Amino acid sequence: MEFHKKDVEYLLTNLNTDDKVGLSSEEAEKRLEKYGFNELKEESKKSFFSKVLAQFNDFLIIILIAASIISYIVGEKTDSVVILSIVIINALLGLYQEGKAEKALEALKKMAAPNAKVIRDGATTIVPANALVPGDIVLLESGDIIPADLRLIESSNLKIEEASLTGESVPVEKNAQEVFNSEVSLGDRKNMAYMSTIVSYGRGKGVVVGTGHDTEIGKIATMIQTYEEEATPLQNRLNQLGKYLGIACITVCVLVFGIGLLQGRDLLEMFMIAISLAVAAIPEGLPAIVTIVLALGMNRMVKRNAIVKKLLAVETLGCTTVICSDKTGTLTQNEMTVVKVFTDNKIVDVSGIGYEPIGEFKIGDSILSLEESENLNTLLTIGLLCNDAVLDKTDEGYRILGDPTEGALVTLAGKGNMTKEELNKKYPRVDEIPFDSARKMMTTIHENFFPSKLVSFTKGAPDIVINRSNSIYINGKIVPLTEELKEDILNINTKFSRDALRVLALAFKVFDKLPEKVTSENVENQMVFVGLVGMIDPPRKEAKEAIQKCEEAGIKTVMITGDYKDTAFAIAKELGMASHEDEAIMGSDLDKVSDNEFRELVKKKRVYARVSPEHKVRIIDALKANGEIAAMTGDGVNDALALKKADIGVSMGITGTDVAKNTAEVILTDDNFASIVAAVEEGRIIYSNIKKFVFFLLSCNIGEILIVFLSILLGLEVPLIPIQLLWLNLVTDSFPALALGMEKGEPEIMKIPPRNVDEPILDKGMIRGIIVQSIAIALGALFAYRWGLITYGAESLIEARTITFATLITAELLRAYSARSEKHTVFEIGMFSNKTMTCATLISFVLLLVVIYLPFLQPIFDTYALSFKDWLIVISFSIFPFIVGELYKIILKKKA
Repeated sequence: MEFHKKDVEYLLTNLNTDDKVGLSSEEAEKRLEKYGFNELKEESKKSFFSKVLAQFNDFLIIILIAASIISYIVGEKTDSVVILSIVIINALLGLYQEGKAEKALEALKKMAAPNAKVIRDGATTIVPANALVPGDIVLLESGDIIPADLRLIESSNLKIEEASLTGESVPVEKNAQEVFNSEVSLGDRKNMAYMSTIVSYGRGKGVVVGTGHDTEIGKIATMIQTYEEEATPLQNRLNQLGKYLGIACITVCVLVFGIGLLQGRDLLEMFMIAISLAVAAIPEGLPAIVTIVLALGMNRMVKRNAIVKKLLAVETLGCTTVICSDKTGTLTQNEMTVVKVFTDNKIVDVSGIGYEPIGEFKIGDSILSLEESENLNTLLTIGLLCNDAVLDKTDEGYRILGDPTEGALVTLAGKGNMTKEELNKKYPRVDEIPFDSARKMMTTIHENFFPSKLVSFTKGAPDIVINRSNSIYINGKIVPLTEELKEDILNINTKFSRDALRVLALAFKVFDKLPEKVTSENVENQMVFVGLVGMIDPPRKEAKEAIQKCEEAGIKTVMITGDYKDTAFAIAKELGMASHEDEAIMGSDLDKVSDNEFRELVKKKRVYARVSPEHKVRIIDALKANGEIAAMTGDGVNDALALKKADIGVSMGITGTDVAKNTAEVILTDDNFASIVAAVEEGRIIYSNIKKFVFFLLSCNIGEILIVFLSILLGLEVPLIPIQLLWLNLVTDSFPALALGMEKGEPEIMKIPPRNVDEPILDKGMIRGIIVQSIAIALGALFAYRWGLITYGAESLIEARTITFATLITAELLRAYSARSEKHTVFEIGMFSNKTMTCATLISFVLLLVVIYLPFLQPIFDTYALSFKDWLIVISFSIFPFIVGELYKIILKKKA
């Protein structure tokens, strides 16, 4: 039922309740049995065994398990244990990520009110909030957390803070008597109060119309639970790569085995070689290295104020094409700030941002002091005294206790060195007429401002205050408010409004004696108009620069907010996100378009205003349907589902709700939009590094396959025995590959467009590079083998095999240096600029020397101690692939 469209009498009758008596205890019990507890229930969870099995549902993982078994069969138990350990670590990391939806749900539960004040059996009583049922009558006061979805019955100056649910930056004025005939967005339903939002002002009464999962917050919880997470681009690419590698390796090994048999070679020998080749060919260290590199990337991101909760999210950030950002608190300060004042027929610019009372008053380039302007002095005094907010200084900075709009006026007065404590003592308040949404004004009455007289200070909606004024304060004097002056003021009000400023008018009235009964009719008329103040939730200083960096990197930024269209567009225009009004659209207009039209619409729109949680998800869906990699930033409950549905969810760490933090993959510790750009850059670097060590591993492993394959085709004895192949694999596939993951990144990494989501890890350029490098490695090793056979004789294979073994390992270690950049030579980036690489290659080279020179290892690895002459040959042939790789880069650069 659309409760905001129904009048109170209809609802009370329909729900069979009474606003004075409420439900009886017996009826409440019956309804509790029917509707269940007012809490968010969890869906049945997967069993631990099914979660464990799901972690092994990956082609590369299956191949690794097979490789582990084969390694054990051929006697390489250590290798077998290492491979199996890698598989288990990956499974544990996957299990660790499970249950994020449950955590988000727990956070939603915590947001619910623990108790509620209700009318039952004709008496006011306190009941646990989870015992509320539809038809209960709930009483609301300032500071209360709304315990369920309510249709308001009564409201007195009621304002509710709904930012966490709707994104609205200021408390919403509520009016129980309003009934809507047409559909309105969640943020505009002034006769409704929603679960988990907070009463910031006034009081009210409401009838419960939704509990548990039937509430708006409950709908979000349900969608979080039921939404299935999609695989990230890196997961998809690694799975695809694993399948191709597995099929290719099996094919080559079968070919090697078959050709060997046809040549009359020993069956067992060929079986062992084929199996060893399979183990060597599969980069079993790849998942582990990817995991380690992503983890190291996560640590670097923490230093750049971004906590990444999920390993694979690090890489996903790097291919983001669209960032959908909430406005309030993300692109803006979430602190209302007065930026314009109109008084004494002059527009005054006010500097300073947020609630810190530091700033200047300027007319053009000239600074205006309070001593020079009686009008400005009076305006600041009215704003400060006709006000219930308090400015509080904490260790973290300044904050406002009370309404943000009133807080902006307190801060404004603070910039004029006025304090509430001082002025309240000087001009004590003797009476007041509280704000209400019908009058749209608030008035306080004070002593001592004028000698022997009383004065009322009024603030409120400009059109109403102006129409109730008959005089104006100019140059410190009260003069008649003519129609011409009134028109000038209204024009200024229109100008401020067009700039998306929230405008208030300030006025006063002098009394010799107060009326016997202070009312709006005898106080808030024939007032003296003093001026207008225009305020806005200002953009963050660093947000504009961050958005510009996004544009340079080919990333589109989009604003999705619960605020009004004019306000949202003005902020977007100032930040450089949008330039034309037709780039902005209201949430209500989104309901009028089909899914196909929506997909076209999101290509053009940059600002979405007054949107619901469902709209946010629909926007994300449309972007993803267009092939975009969408990131969503946010801090409220209303952002939770969109954060989960997006390719990458980014929550604010300071202002973010627990729901948003638990749902998102990334948390910004400084709530700074600029930190997203830093995280994107880090993500790009990490993916680039993953490509580098995949490039390195495959070129080396294919080179190893080619050596064995070509030697068999040429009728030569196999140049490497199984244990040498496995040791080679261990030495070169671990430390150097890991060091490649520590590269700083290409200089132009943030000047190129995001990569295509469908682009495989092995693109055409990399495939060509792998072919060139693997052939160069194979030829270098084969020539070294041939030299060994000629020098030491074909009968003495131990010397030739040791030379080939040393050449291949040295060539692959040098290849690691060449793999540090796809475009730049090692001399351009600095041969030893990556200290981790230097250490890694030294360790690997020492491991080579150990099996060559330690006497007790020589029989095991079938090696002998190489002479100085042998090393000259090894170095000559191993440097060949390195030179080919560097020349290949130079040729490509010239072509480009």
